[in-house]
Parts: sequence; structure tokens; C-alpha cells
Amino acid sequence: MTDVIVAGGGPTGMMLGAELTLAGVDVTVVERRPSAELVGSRAGGFHARTIEVLDQRGIAGRFLEAGKTYQGAAAGSAMFDVSDFPTRHPYTLGLWQNHIERILAEWVDELGVKVERGRQVTGFVQDADGVDVRLADGATVRASYLVGADGGRSVVRKAAGIDFPGSEATQTKLIAEVEVGEQPPVGVRTDESGIHGLQVMEDGRTFRVITTEHQMGPATEPTLDDLRAALHRVFGTDFGVHSPTWISRFSDATRQAASYREGRVLLAGDAAHIHYPAGGQGIGLGVQDAVNLGWKLAQVVKGVSPESLLDTYRAERHPATARALKQTMVMGLLQQQDARHVAVNDLMDEFVAMDEPRRHVAGLLSGLDVHYDLGDGHPLLGRRMPDLDLETPDGPVRVFELLHAARPVLLDLGTPGGVDLGPWADRVRLVVAESSGPWELPVIGEVTPPSGVLIRPDGHVAWVGGGMGAAGGGMEAVGGGTEAVGGGTEAVGGGTEAVGGGTDAGLHDSLTRWCGPA
Repeated sequence: MTDVIVAGGGPTGMMLGAELTLAGVDVTVVERRPSAELVGSRAGGFHARTIEVLDQRGIAGRFLEAGKTYQGAAAGSAMFDVSDFPTRHPYTLGLWQNHIERILAEWVDELGVKVERGRQVTGFVQDADGVDVRLADGATVRASYLVGADGGRSVVRKAAGIDFPGSEATQTKLIAEVEVGEQPPVGVRTDESGIHGLQVMEDGRTFRVITTEHQMGPATEPTLDDLRAALHRVFGTDFGVHSPTWISRFSDATRQAASYREGRVLLAGDAAHIHYPAGGQGIGLGVQDAVNLGWKLAQVVKGVSPESLLDTYRAERHPATARALKQTMVMGLLQQQDARHVAVNDLMDEFVAMDEPRRHVAGLLSGLDVHYDLGDGHPLLGRRMPDLDLETPDGPVRVFELLHAARPVLLDLGTPGGVDLGPWADRVRLVVAESSGPWELPVIGEVTPPSGVLIRPDGHVAWVGGGMGAAGGGMEAVGGGTEAVGGGTEAVGGGTEAVGGGTDAGLHDSLTRWCGPA
């Protein structure tokens, strides 16, 4: 018997395994591949918010050292500059998935996460108390919860009977790593069918090839002959491709699970959503799913929070991911090069020359504008906490350093000693600190500094004390009026001791909602 079984040991599954382990939950990650080494480069890349998430766990540097950063994010032919965004990581990281998985595998091994490779989930039966998970080798393992992080063709999602609505594919592409008999033209070529590209890989011998098929390919694994035919149609030659490391076919189909949970079974990553891979969103979306779900599932497993906390996973991640999926659909259209799409691209280039459209789209592409609906209030509420430099009695510290243990943090930025956490003292880390710099959010701009902030383990703000609204105006959060917390309206002015003195029932209710009842 284990607390949680995670089906799938890709980036999403490994990240979720790490989050649950940090929270003290017994988790087993089951991965069908026999080795941690991923054959071929596959997908790759992280945007700013995903790098921040890794920074919150103290491991961003490992990925940055292995990859290459780029100033900006692409959408079609347009580049969206994020260098002026208030983040320590105002860039995109280029890093292939095989390196991403290697680094994550090293980290989860350090944490002691149990990963069983060469084993595959084939089905399950759940009851009121747990899930009996069937494996391909005939074994059955009992767990309190099962999470399907087993990709777009998820066995777990299908067995759970969860609908997967969305848009059908309109085109297919082949992607491969091969050796060549004649030197190909490295770079990108576009025609009316779409985009085609060749790139030399790290070994200097292998080439990564992406080409759009003239007709929709079948839902089967492609062959080397399929790749040769596609290349010959576009380039007039197949460059003598041979010795493929891997060949795959993907489409622009976009789908999202109607529900992220069925009883004691949940979905994350590609099992919950698939999309056209342009823009490098896929791995990052899965990592962000994992850090949103991990601490919530851990609190439910440990009996700290009611099972209803799991409902907030879908409520938060589904709309945030839906926005990103719409963006990938647009990017897929912008890569087509017939006269109509060229005209749209030209218009997009004009838009991105304007600051507001550029900031809006760059916020979406980077993930820095993600806003979970936790009710009305300060602009920080529901958004990622800025990685501010703080001065504490123990010395200077960055906000993200306080999140390395994946525990909630309450920042007391008002009168020292103004907070008594009471029954939450063993669940929430209280940090008395000062911040002298500006409080600035991507896209929104500078906001009124609060007197206190409750930060969830995923880095999103659950409660704000003090001034409300943008810098220079807005509503007052503490001492009167009403404050929406977790979707409801809570009276402010009575209850738990507030940051900086006074009283704030909103803090009490937020602690109850996100950190478990007293």
C-alpha cells in the first residue's frame, strides 16, 4: 500500500513525485520505459514562469547551466520581448527534453523518490478507500490515489472514462533525428503547406528534421520511407537520410480533459491536455500542473485538508491551460504561409511593435500572467509572488528561497510580532521581513506594497494584508469592508490576529482553506 501512484515518469510525473516527496507523502512513480535515458531530443524549452517554478525549488540553475537562454518568445514570425518584465528570468530557455529529463531524474533520485522503470499501468479499480492499480506484469498495487501523467494517449484517462473534447487535427508533421548522405540546408523553409526545418544536433553528425506532410498522416508510427517522401516533396531530395535515432508524427489537434479528477484518480500534463507543440509550452504546462496539484494532494492524503481541496486543482489549472492551448492554436495557424496567413502575420508584426499588445501576448507566452481566481482584492491575489529581495532577522533572503521546502509561507511585512499563527504554526512558515524595492507585476505594473502575504507552496498568493489595488489607489484590505477569499465574501475586522496588528478574518479563512482547518 502506498499513498500515491503516479503513472508516467516524464517531466510531469517526476515533478509531481518530487512535490509529493517534499510534502512527506509516500509516492511511487511508475514508468514504462526501462531506462531514465530518453532516446532523442524530443520536445524542449522552458518559458519564464516555469523557470521561476524550478527556482522556487532551488534547481533552476541546473537547467540554466545545461541550456541556452533567448531574449523573447516566438509566435508565428513575431518575437515577443520579455526582457523588461519584472522577473529574475526574463527569457526563454532552450534545452532539449532528454536533458530536462536527465536533470529531473537526478533531482528526484537525490530526494529519494521511488521510481519503478520498465513497469506500465494498464488499468485500475477504485473504491471509497483507495485504488487497485493493475500493471502490465500482472501485479496489482494498492494506493490511496492514482495520478495519470502518462501522456496524450493516457491509459489512466481512458480507464477513468474522462471525456477529452477539443479540435481535430488539420495537419500532421514528421519529426526525426537522422544521419544524412548529403549536407542539407540548415534553417527553416515555409510554403503553403506549412513549416519545414533542419537543424544540426550537438554531435555535429545527426540532424533534427521537422517537415509538414502534404496529406494527413495515419495514426501509426511513421517509417523512414515516410520521412524520405516528405522531404523529397519539399526539397526535391531526401538528403540520403539514414540511421534514424527516432521518428515520430504529431498533429495540431488540441484537446483538454473535461475533468481533471474522477474520484481518487487525477490527471496531469499531456494526459489532461494536448496541443500543437509550437512555442514550447507543453513541458512547462505539465510542470505547473504538478506544482499546483502536489501540495494539495499531499494535504488531503495526510488528512490536513478535506478532499474538496482537490477540486481547486481543476478550477485553477483548466482555465489557465485553456488560454495557453488557444495560443498554440493561433501559432499553428500563423506558421502556414498561404497569402491569407501571411497577411495575418504581417498584421501581427505591426501589433507587436506596440507596447501594450506586446506585453499582453508576452505575458501569456511566458506564463507570468497566470491568475487563479481567488476572489476580488489586491492585484497580487491569485498571482505568482514576485521573487523580492527581503531583509529578515536572519539576514537577506529571496522570496523563492523560502519556497524550497514546498511549504506555505506567511510574510509579515508590518509590525514584527503582529501575527500569531496559532494552530497553523506547524504547517506555515512565518517570516518577519522588510522589502524596500518596488512591488511590480508583469503586464499590470507596480502595485501597492502589502503589509503581509500568504504564499502557497506553488508560489501563488492566497491572502494579502494592507493596501489594495494598483500603486496610488484602490480599496483597503484590512480594517473594514469585505474581502473575497477562495470564491466567497468574508468580513474583515474580526477573527485571527492580522499582519501588522488589528484583526483580519480573511487571513483566518485563507489559512483554513489552503492550509487545512484549525
